[in-house]
Amino acid sequence: MAKKKVVSTTVEEKLRDLFALQSIDSKTDEVKLLKGALPIEVSDLEDEISGINTRIEKLNSQIADIDEKIAKHNENIKTAETLSERYTKQLDDVKNNREFEALQKEIELQGLEVQLSQKRIKEATDEKDKKQEILTVTAEKKETKNADLAQKKEELEKIIEKTEKEETTLKNKSEKQRAKIEDRLLKAYDKARHAYRNGLAVVTYRRGSCGGCFNRIPPQLQIEIGMRKEILACEHCGRVLIDHDIAGIAEEEMA
Repeated sequence: MAKKKVVSTTVEEKLRDLFALQSIDSKTDEVKLLKGALPIEVSDLEDEISGINTRIEKLNSQIADIDEKIAKHNENIKTAETLSERYTKQLDDVKNNREFEALQKEIELQGLEVQLSQKRIKEATDEKDKKQEILTVTAEKKETKNADLAQKKEELEKIIEKTEKEETTLKNKSEKQRAKIEDRLLKAYDKARHAYRNGLAVVTYRRGSCGGCFNRIPPQLQIEIGMRKEILACEHCGRVLIDHDIAGIAEEEMA
């Protein structure tokens, strides 16, 4: 059976709990920031190398097909040369001009067959050389990308090793803190947190301005924030606003 959620009751408690959750989540963001763009860079490099491998496989397949064509043409040349030799020997045994001309025509045809196959071999060889050149360049590119990937992975692993314990601790703290906050507020908190790049959903007001968007807060709203009678949000960015005293109490409780 799921454990019943116990939430804060007074507005002041709710504000403290929200600010405490924000502080924990902000620390988590700072830890993740240490990784920077490395996870994305690693993923991009892996995708790029996968694409290069596919291209290499395709090039190898094309080169194999060309080799097969060259082999067939060489076989054609051997066959034509064998036939040409046979017909040439038969010339010694001809009985009339008609047989002689027929054999000469066959010898000529086999010669043309040899020339055609030689031409096709040259064309195929030129094509193979081009494919081989592309393959060499692609393989070198893969080698460079693999080296980059190994370096990025090593950097990422070192950071993960350094921050994994802290991330786990912060995650556990965040889950415990979330258990104190009612679902309605959590939903609003998560929505605001994901709406901004800095992840700030709960902020203090400073010198009469919102600590999130820095727009001016009307004097009456500043008074109401200090009274802690209700949860109030910035009319410009929607972030929950709290006074410095509440923030100080929340920080002391977390210490």
